[in-house]
Amino acid sequence: MNIITNLFNSSLGKKFIMAITGLALFLFVALHLLGNLQIFLGPEALNRYGHFLQSNPEIIWPARIGLLLMVALHIWSAIKLSAENKAARPISYANAPAPVAASYASRTMLMSGLIIAAFIIYHLLHFTAQLQAINLTGKNFAGLFDSQGRHDVFAMMVTGFRQPLVSGFYVLAIILLCLHLSHGVSAMFQSLGLKNKTYAPLIDCFAKVTALVIFIGYISIPLAVLLHLIGKEIK
Repeated sequence: MNIITNLFNSSLGKKFIMAITGLALFLFVALHLLGNLQIFLGPEALNRYGHFLQSNPEIIWPARIGLLLMVALHIWSAIKLSAENKAARPISYANAPAPVAASYASRTMLMSGLIIAAFIIYHLLHFTAQLQAINLTGKNFAGLFDSQGRHDVFAMMVTGFRQPLVSGFYVLAIILLCLHLSHGVSAMFQSLGLKNKTYAPLIDCFAKVTALVIFIGYISIPLAVLLHLIGKEIK
């Protein structure tokens, strides 16, 4: 019990919580991307994947609850650590130049994280809860089915991303997510005690390259839809 109390009350514990939840969220982002990229394989592949997830609630619901818990803990630890850092430096630095050693990504971690959290809520309501009022298409995504009676995830994604405002918000969120990851992945290794002077350059490079790959992967989907490279048959 004392270990848990110390974990949530100490700065070191909060950094550990942020690192572990960050790792879990990073793995989800990577796996989610692999699933979404099946849209380039066509309706059959993507709808089969979607049907598998929807047909196994014992897998998908614990994963959803766990994901939301990870997001909540990640944001909580970030806000707490930010408040502690400000309290430790009460003198205002409003007119001081930005620290040279701190990257823009590191200085905007909290802001980008909160915007990403807002996007996650919208994304869940858009494609998971399938609320018609927010998809800007006037169509009921829950009523889309393919020839085999499965939920037509392919048609839903194509229809959803044809809306420029939706795709624009998606791309903005991905930019912020990857900016967040470009620093967060490196900071995660440091918080877990796995980063030293020898491996630091490699870890920093890995974080930036990984963020770039994830960025290209995710934005390729709405761009392909808007450019009519996929889903031309969807009316």
